[in-house]
Amino acid sequence: MTPGEKLKSQLTDLSVNLWWAWNPHIIKLFRDLDPEGFRAANHNPVSVLSGFGPDRFESLGQDAGLRARVDSAYRELREYLSATRTWASLNAGPLRVRPVAYFSAEFGIHESLPIYSGGLGVLAGDHLKSASDLGLPLVAVGLFYRESYFRQHIGRDGWQHAEYVRSPAELLPAQPAVDPSGKRIIIEVPLSRETLRAQVWEIAVGRNRLLLLDTDVEGNSEENRQLAARLYFGDQRIRIRQELLLGVGGVRALRAAGVHWGGLHLNEGHSAFATLEYARLLMELTGADFRTCAQEVAQNTVFTTHTPVDAGHDRFPPELVDDHLEPLRRSLGLSQPEFLGLGRIRPEDNREALCMTVLAFKMSRYANGVSALHGRITRKSWQVLWPHHREDEVPVGHITNGVHVRTWLAPAMQDLYSKHLGADWRDHLADPHMWARIDGVPDAELWSTHRGLKAALVKFVRRRVSEQRRRNDYPDEFVRAAETALDPEALTIGFARRFATYKRANLIFSDIQRLTRLLTDSKRPVQLVFSGKAHPADRPGQEILRQVHESAIVGDLKMNVLFIEDYDINVGRHLVQSVDVWLNNPRRPQEASGTSGQKVLLNGGLNFSVLDGWWAEAYDGLNGFAIGDGITHVNVEEQDRRDAQSLYETLENRIIPLYYDRDDDGVPRGWVERMKRTIRTLGWRFNTDRMVIDYTNSCYLPAAGAESCRMP
Repeated sequence: MTPGEKLKSQLTDLSVNLWWAWNPHIIKLFRDLDPEGFRAANHNPVSVLSGFGPDRFESLGQDAGLRARVDSAYRELREYLSATRTWASLNAGPLRVRPVAYFSAEFGIHESLPIYSGGLGVLAGDHLKSASDLGLPLVAVGLFYRESYFRQHIGRDGWQHAEYVRSPAELLPAQPAVDPSGKRIIIEVPLSRETLRAQVWEIAVGRNRLLLLDTDVEGNSEENRQLAARLYFGDQRIRIRQELLLGVGGVRALRAAGVHWGGLHLNEGHSAFATLEYARLLMELTGADFRTCAQEVAQNTVFTTHTPVDAGHDRFPPELVDDHLEPLRRSLGLSQPEFLGLGRIRPEDNREALCMTVLAFKMSRYANGVSALHGRITRKSWQVLWPHHREDEVPVGHITNGVHVRTWLAPAMQDLYSKHLGADWRDHLADPHMWARIDGVPDAELWSTHRGLKAALVKFVRRRVSEQRRRNDYPDEFVRAAETALDPEALTIGFARRFATYKRANLIFSDIQRLTRLLTDSKRPVQLVFSGKAHPADRPGQEILRQVHESAIVGDLKMNVLFIEDYDINVGRHLVQSVDVWLNNPRRPQEASGTSGQKVLLNGGLNFSVLDGWWAEAYDGLNGFAIGDGITHVNVEEQDRRDAQSLYETLENRIIPLYYDRDDDGVPRGWVERMKRTIRTLGWRFNTDRMVIDYTNSCYLPAAGAESCRMP
């Protein structure tokens, strides 16, 4: 094998396992091969390598330094995959032969694999990564959205336009999944009038697998070939077919792949039909009736609900359910009222729709919200399903979400942690004693690292905003303004998330005169960087986006407010690693958890948030800033007014003065003290290693019929 052939083989192996997505030095290795090509390919190593011919590999193979870097990275991957002494090997042994089957409608692992829309998908991606790092056997199941969610373009009028771009499978780190005999897996899901077929793709995510179902196969109607092309689009007929494919098709894909799971984890109710297919399979294997098998399924099923917002709970009318699930109903031996009753609050009400959340609750024994407050809200909202229980007795707990540290922590901060927290800090992410070592980091060094990240953010934002203004044919003065926008020394506030109305992206613009005075103070300037997408069918959300975008283009704030279009993981990464303050102002209690602020805290940024979701249990008065006092007014307009007033007062009287209070060396000692307190008190609590350990001990092991065991 020539040096070029060896290099190609090693780089190919590295590119097809998404382990590289949370190892910055591997990402840098691929970027260095072709910086412009890497950027143009949306940071996709598979796509970059596809453009290299034999001559290019042979040329690269002559570089001894590059060969050494690739050898080291390849060896690191092999060692990672072959490790036997992991947290799970000591604490979750039974799951080695009976892995967790993790179902989610979206997975946000990296921007180059666009099968996610927002927080739910990114949470699922982070869950997979930590499961891999901990050595927890897990097989994930989702859909292969060839046209993704959508690419966002903002017109000069401020309105969002959605563009769908098809992702060629050959340019993604995906391989056709095969059964134990080596045959390519094609599954079938019977509908009332036709059969839906899907091929299965497999993606390596570290030590674990992600199976994706793709309906673009021969034998399907043209409509069904496009069924799984886009995420969260179409009418209820499309949505029920997608969810039938995810649930029923997902179980069949696992079965065909030879996976013998120890429990199902439903990440939101979208995949609840999986429990019915699991019950059908048990009936076939055991000869027992549906009631008996449903009880067994429930004992093996974990359900996580992620939203208190009613629109987030899919409901399908009875006639639509009949039209699609009659074959499944008949195979379960259930009458129409019995079947529909599984997804109804009042089973006897023939007019009530089938709710996927209700179905998931009824078919699981381990159910949880994603923060302490959300757990309480969920028990109150769904107490009707347990009419003989007091609210505090409703069998729904909570496991607060976290984020994957190695994905979201800036490389410069990782280097700082390695220097001061210990070389093995990544192995102790759930240990508060390890995080307490942040107090030993010199203030000036932490501040200098943060300033370097802000300088990189300024460069990134200037490039992105100037490019999007050129595409829209803005006058040269607007392009030049973007090229010089943002002061790397000014207080920088970030806001990036879905533009759902309850998230109130425009709250800070409630009093434009007061905001203008605060932002344009020549001695203490403040700048806002926004990004985010509204669902293509959410016109009110798009109107809020238009209002925010307009503030970045016209008036006195055009140099202090910038909007980055086409929000994705890459944009989010730049913002959470670099801003001084992260703004989050949903209407309490509609933010179930929220994880963007958790990414910020790891990098030393301070949260400025309504006391909702995770922040309600994280804020201690000294590790960030709060909007409001946690009291919710029954009148929405009055609540918005109060929250806006609190936002302005806190920004003007606490945040801005503290940030600009510097010593003789230019270090804001009081600010850095809060940065350290944030990292020390919250880093160990709000990461996915801690979260996955909680799921394993409280849910996965009991669901698999094993004893729960605690981390020694």
